[in-house]
Amino acid sequence: MTKPSLPELLHAAVTAVGGTERPGQVSMAEAVAEAVDDNAHLLVQAGTGTGKSLGYLVPALAHGERVVVATATLALQRQLVERDLPRTVDALHPLLRRRPQFAMLKGRSNYLCLHRLHEGAPQDEEEGLFDQFEAAAPSSKLGQDLLRLRDWSDETETGDRDDLTPGVSDRAWSQISVSSRECLGATKCAYGAECFAEAARERAKLADVVVTNHALLAIDAIEGAPVLPKHEVLIVDEAHELVSRVTGVATGELTPGQVNRAVRRAAKLVNEKAADALLTASEGFERVMELALPGRLEEVPEDLGYALMALRDAARTVISALGGTRDKNVQDEDAVRKQAMASVESIHSVAERITQGSEYDVIWYERHDRFGASVRVAPLSVSGLLREKLFADRSVVLTSATLKLGGDFNGVGASLGLAPEGTAGDDIPRWKGLDVGSPFDYPKQGILYVARHLATPGREGSRTDMLDELAELVEAAGGRTLGLFSSMRAAQAAAEELRGRQDKPILLQGEETLGELIKNFAADPETCLFGTLSLWQGVDVPGPSCQLVIMDRIPFPRPDDPLMSARQKAVEDAGGNGFMAVAATHAALLMAQGAGRLVRAMGDKGVVAVLDPRLANARYGSYLRASLPDFWYTTDRNQARRSLAAIDAAAKTAQ
Repeated sequence: MTKPSLPELLHAAVTAVGGTERPGQVSMAEAVAEAVDDNAHLLVQAGTGTGKSLGYLVPALAHGERVVVATATLALQRQLVERDLPRTVDALHPLLRRRPQFAMLKGRSNYLCLHRLHEGAPQDEEEGLFDQFEAAAPSSKLGQDLLRLRDWSDETETGDRDDLTPGVSDRAWSQISVSSRECLGATKCAYGAECFAEAARERAKLADVVVTNHALLAIDAIEGAPVLPKHEVLIVDEAHELVSRVTGVATGELTPGQVNRAVRRAAKLVNEKAADALLTASEGFERVMELALPGRLEEVPEDLGYALMALRDAARTVISALGGTRDKNVQDEDAVRKQAMASVESIHSVAERITQGSEYDVIWYERHDRFGASVRVAPLSVSGLLREKLFADRSVVLTSATLKLGGDFNGVGASLGLAPEGTAGDDIPRWKGLDVGSPFDYPKQGILYVARHLATPGREGSRTDMLDELAELVEAAGGRTLGLFSSMRAAQAAAEELRGRQDKPILLQGEETLGELIKNFAADPETCLFGTLSLWQGVDVPGPSCQLVIMDRIPFPRPDDPLMSARQKAVEDAGGNGFMAVAATHAALLMAQGAGRLVRAMGDKGVVAVLDPRLANARYGSYLRASLPDFWYTTDRNQARRSLAAIDAAAKTAQ
């Protein structure tokens, strides 16, 4: 039997999922197959509606080697494992003469821990887990959540938190889950044979396709100890998110509350001298943090340095002492010791990292209204780490609807540690960029309107002209508006203003769960939804409910953002343009994602309105506009209103 061609395989898969073949999808699949065969790397931009999941799954499955697919969002992981992969495997089975296996793998804390559930979480106080909630149930929300988790543990096959519907609070989940540092290990745990996390790992070892998330991919790269099975092909979907997710995993944090918990956990398990030293160091750190003011620390202040060295040294002593102590008064001492060890090791590693003061780290204070002050440390750049760990031993395909910024892939490539496309050299990863376009006719389906006549937004103060413009546009559109704001304060001010001016329902992020807000927004075309960052990337509402997307201003990072400003300065010190490399790239990615909320299906029409004249007037405006879909462009406010009114009238006629 002759080997089936890629077009045959793709046709079978697309038919199986009930989709439509697109030229861009075919181009993508061919490019992925070529990159995998040549052990090369590919950055591929595939617009909404291309069908990019099948564009990479089909050639990867046809190749026959093990593939890891890493995504940023739970929604895409679910789509792959519950819809795309089962149907694709069924469709390809007769042609490939084999049935590829697939599995989902997440970090250990995403799975219910049977040891925690049955033996109780080691408590900072005297009472155990179920004493704590049985006394409070049925009135306590925590108690009710824990009772439901115990019932769920008898029926779940995966123990995966994301399979629990409805979900539970982080506090409840933390009572029945463990981090990898807290885990006793399958061989030492009485429940090791039934462990959900271990079962997920075993399934992943046997699978041809392993679906995971960016965070686990980052842990696999940073920790050195492999958590993902060995694989020949890595596909990173939603790749525009990768740098921020890797940065998040590589960021360390210390808070007084975290240190106090570690002191309480370790106190019963070590000698009095070691416990007292950690307590004294903890009190010293807390005193320093009471005076901490938010902002970057170019150098570690003397008082913080002394406090952290004391913490580091006391933590090291406790770690040594924890190894041998046995206390007959402590129930389930192995688990208690493991949790204490994890807490103290975390403090030791962050304190040591900050006191060493690497030039490649950025250190800053943060202050949270609810949780108080923290000191944080993050890498100045993750590009070197990604170049070394990501592109060394396998073919890597990175894909997203937004990878091409300002007309090329080099900006995103640089953030991933890649030299400009076409650069040759022995130690330089070979890669190419491909934009397969979109099936949508953007110039006919959408308008980009820039409110050039408005005042340039300042850092503070109300923007009354912007709010007037916003109200007029929403009125012309008949509701149907997704408002994307650069801050929660701006979103709240706009919602308050419009609720006072008109009778269109205005939903505001934070007043209900995100899923509920999006569902309500989609259900009623007159409704508007206002919010901030997660809405720029997380809303998929095709049809007449979203025909106007408004951005209040260009979403540059805040000038006082310690990490972004440090990265910008580092580029400038090296002779580059820090503003374009960091701030403009950040804004371009977000704006491209935000503008992508408008056209989600072939029949969608609407307007993206940017209420910031800098997009039309500033020198960097053309770079940002080149990063957006190719909408018809205007600065004529009357044209925008007429178009919105016509789209609204057409939608009402069609209802």
